[in-house]
Amino acid sequence: MRAVGLARRCHFVYPEVRMYPAVRSILIVYAALFPIVNPLAMAPVFAALTNDYAVRVRRTIATRVAVNGIMLLMTSLFFGSYVLDFFGISIGAVELGGGLLVVVAGWRILNQQSDVSERHLDAPPSSETALSQAFYPLTMPLTVGPGSIAVALTLGSNLHAETHLKLMATALFSTVGIVLIGVTIFLCYGFSDALERLLGPTGTNIVIRLSGFILVCIGIQIMFNGANQFYAEMVHNANVLANPR
Repeated sequence: MRAVGLARRCHFVYPEVRMYPAVRSILIVYAALFPIVNPLAMAPVFAALTNDYAVRVRRTIATRVAVNGIMLLMTSLFFGSYVLDFFGISIGAVELGGGLLVVVAGWRILNQQSDVSERHLDAPPSSETALSQAFYPLTMPLTVGPGSIAVALTLGSNLHAETHLKLMATALFSTVGIVLIGVTIFLCYGFSDALERLLGPTGTNIVIRLSGFILVCIGIQIMFNGANQFYAEMVHNANVLANPR
């Protein structure tokens, strides 16, 4: 009887011991990507860019942005480093190009019409036009930008260094973490109209302008980081040429 009782206790404790590393791995991926993707801060921007569309269309766009974001992050995680190596592209180039896209997107938000009534004077765009914006600019670069891709590339480089069995487990946990990021994007974007109603026209306009300005600043900072990356590579190459082994 004592052996049976011990086996039963082990049966309930052992899954908890096995699950703790899994939960930790999932949370590491989620915590690394969430502050950079930041769907809470991007929700007012999404609401502004999809303001002319019906709620059903906005929810569809939010779903597509979430799915596109998951695919982009997973591609960057598992294959991003190989793609960059194949084309000879450095992280600095990704940051410079992506930062420029973020600056352009933020500038467009800063210069769009502020009066909601003026925006509704024109005929509402078609659903096809709305859905065509789901990838650019709503997914890339506003939601999953160069910062998110750089983090996913870093996580992926650590992933490739693991053993075969551990690689499969870590890949599964990383996938779950990225899917949770996608669910968060859908919830924040799909119900951004509720946030817009809560803020009101004036509050929404203020948040949109601030978000656009912050996006411009983020894009400039990303470009600055890319320039620093290029400078560090130039200094390293110069030192290698000056002190050959």
